Order: sequence, then structure tokens, then C-alpha cells
Amino acid sequence: MLKFIYDFLPIIIFFGTYKFTDNDIYAATIAAIIATILHSTIQWFMHKKLENQHIINLVVILFFGGLTLFFQDDTFIKWKVTVINWIFGLTLLGSQFIGKKNIIQRQLGEAIQLPAPIWIRLNMMWVAFFIFCGLLNLYVAFLYAPELSAEARQAIWVDFKMYGMLGLTFAFMILQIFYIQRHILPEESVEEVIEDIVKQELKDELKEDSQEKKETT
Repeated sequence: MLKFIYDFLPIIIFFGTYKFTDNDIYAATIAAIIATILHSTIQWFMHKKLENQHIINLVVILFFGGLTLFFQDDTFIKWKVTVINWIFGLTLLGSQFIGKKNIIQRQLGEAIQLPAPIWIRLNMMWVAFFIFCGLLNLYVAFLYAPELSAEARQAIWVDFKMYGMLGLTFAFMILQIFYIQRHILPEESVEEVIEDIVKQELKDELKEDSQEKKETT
């Protein structure tokens, strides 16, 4: 959960800056770029590497954020959300056909045991979720409430980016946990599933730390 919140920090900072600066989308974009760079820098110093999702986030925010500031047009920062979601969705889809395990199975496979078809379903559920979020973002950003002013529609989109996307992602993760629980050994409870996933994350972090110590000695 802490990692989930930590990865959403640039979005939270974007939202906070937008509200604090009286709906200045360009100040919020600058804050999001700085926050993403700091986020990636901290990740690098802590683990001596960046996860693929952090690299993608950094490149996309620099590109679309830069275009937003250069052209003074919020269209680009609005498209950034969709592009990020679609990149993640396509990456997961590609992993379904490359290698023996898809990305979801690689991340959770050591913590929980599931039948092969369930791993495929979980992966494809995330693919569908990311594609759906990308489409929903476009709808809210460009098609929702056309009778309102541009400023009002922009404010609605920023609220959706914060509360809507964050809420949807959190709810989807909870649903996935319950779905996983249905297909693992019957004696394992939802709490045990969560505990196994957390243990796997801690195990991965310890493995990274040990590798870092070996590199420094």
C-alpha cells in the first residue's frame, strides 16, 4: 500500500499544486515534472536502478509536459494520462506472448500459486483495465460536459485524474486480490494472500539491497 501511494506522489503533487495556484495547469505541470524527476532519482539512489514503469513515467512526463509548457496548451498533459495507460496495457499484452510467464506472473508467481489460465486472465484483466482508463481519460478530458467553459472542464479533469484514476486503480487492485483468493488453495484467506504479496515485495527489495552491497564491496 505504501508503494502504491509512493508511486502516485507525482499525481498528488500535480493536483495539490493545481489547487494551490488557483487552477494553474502549467505550474502543476512543472511540479509534476520535478516530482517525477525527484521520484526517479530517489529510486536510483535507493536501488541503483529504475523499474520499467518509472522509466516510462519519466520519459512520458518529460515529453508531454515539455510540449504542454512550450505550446502553453493543456491538450498534451491530458493526453499523457492516456498514453501512459496504453503503454502499460500494451506492455502487459506483449508479455502474454513473449517468454514463458507474463508480467503479472513474474511479479507474483513466487508468492502465490495459481493455475496457468488464471495468470493469463489476471494479465488480460490488467490489459483491459489500462485500455479502459486510457479511453475514460479521453472522454473526461475532451468530451465530458461540452456546455461548460474550458476552465471548468479542465478543473473536472484534474479532479478525475486525482480521485477518479486513484480510486479506480485502488478498487481494481482490491477486486484482483479477491479474484486471486478464489483460485488459490482454499485454506488461504484474503489476509494471507495480501501477506504473501507483501512478503514477496520485501523479498525482492532485500535481494536488490544485497546485490547493491555486493557491487559496492
